[in-house]
Amino acid sequence: MRSIAASIIFAVAVTGCAERPAPISAAIEESWEASQIDAIASDYVKLTLAIGEKEAGYVDAYYGDREWSEAAKTDPRDMRELGNAIVDLMLRLDALPVSDDALVEARKRFLSAQLEAALTRHAMIQDEVFPFAKEAKGLFGVTPVFLPLSSYDAALAKIEKLVPGEGALHERVEAYQTRFTIRTDRLKPVFDAAIAECKRRTSAHITLPADEDFKMEFVTGKSWSGYNYYQGNFQSLIQINTDLPIRISRAVDLGCHEGYPGHHVYNMLLEQRLTRERGWQEFSIYPLYSPQSLIAEGSANYGIDLAFPGEERLAFERDVLYPLAGLDPSTAADYFKLQQALSELKGARFVIAQGYLDKTITRDDALALIQKYQLVSRERAEQSLSFNDQYRSYVINYGLGQDMVKAWVERQGDAPVWRWKAMEKLLSEPMLPDDLVE
Repeated sequence: MRSIAASIIFAVAVTGCAERPAPISAAIEESWEASQIDAIASDYVKLTLAIGEKEAGYVDAYYGDREWSEAAKTDPRDMRELGNAIVDLMLRLDALPVSDDALVEARKRFLSAQLEAALTRHAMIQDEVFPFAKEAKGLFGVTPVFLPLSSYDAALAKIEKLVPGEGALHERVEAYQTRFTIRTDRLKPVFDAAIAECKRRTSAHITLPADEDFKMEFVTGKSWSGYNYYQGNFQSLIQINTDLPIRISRAVDLGCHEGYPGHHVYNMLLEQRLTRERGWQEFSIYPLYSPQSLIAEGSANYGIDLAFPGEERLAFERDVLYPLAGLDPSTAADYFKLQQALSELKGARFVIAQGYLDKTITRDDALALIQKYQLVSRERAEQSLSFNDQYRSYVINYGLGQDMVKAWVERQGDAPVWRWKAMEKLLSEPMLPDDLVE
């Protein structure tokens, strides 16, 4: 029996487990096993939709049976019913025999991990608070271990040399970066060009559905900088937040992360190869607080470097995006060097988030530390902290997820062709964080 949060106790009547008949032949046995896991998958989708009615944003994407989503609205289940249903599905899944098909076993493990996450989130919706590391493990399937903030002091010293002058380092860096802001009237052509190049580089290695497309919007009032709302049928809505001025470095970042080979491609491949071709309905829904998010965010971040290795990004930004943005291309190399140095500070964000959410540091302390170790203005620090308030330990998926995906993909081969093949596998099969570990 798997471990279940001690604070959650349910009286479970396991009524969903059909008695397994004696096998008549291998074909009948295989058919029976498939019908059982398909039934569990369908009930999992309906359960996830029902939980989504209790928490806005829990369901990040759904493109399955509309009758199921309508039923979740018109015939809601209370929290006790939902908790019992999670445990019931866990027991039904555990009762299935081991399959000789590795992909079927991967499917079962995926469902099991998603249900573990649902159980943790079910408790959190009812106001149970877990320590940061335990919450991350329960929701995303990994236990983060962070370096102390002092380990990032060497990176700060390197950046100090790149942006010399008087005053606090974060103020100097903020002032320097402001010079690379994309004017509002040039945002669309810059982003259109960036996303088009991200797509061109991705489609050279991964065959995309012929009718895939996306719509892009610029929005305000969000705690995030970009978001992909997958619509199904190979369509996405990509939103870019303009609450704060957008720098030229964010165009390729968001183009890859939200589009190609990031979230748009990930969701499309799952729909095409698992939901449509195999009929695996569990992939028609994406609960945000689940191990699936570590794969999604980690691959979306790693996809930036995969699509633009070495100094290819610098060349594209300098030759294409800078002119479109009305910026001086001769300044691109120095700015690119600063961006590379700033990337060495990414882990500090997660250390600060853990301290803030575990209440070992105050809000004011967290804001000061974000300014110091992320080298941003007070306004940008506030936005970063508002993300932590809203999404809590989700933040680990960006850094830890990227590191885990990078390590796994690059173990598959040094040549770009093998790394792209590994990326395609990661995006189109039922992969879990545990699968990324040696």
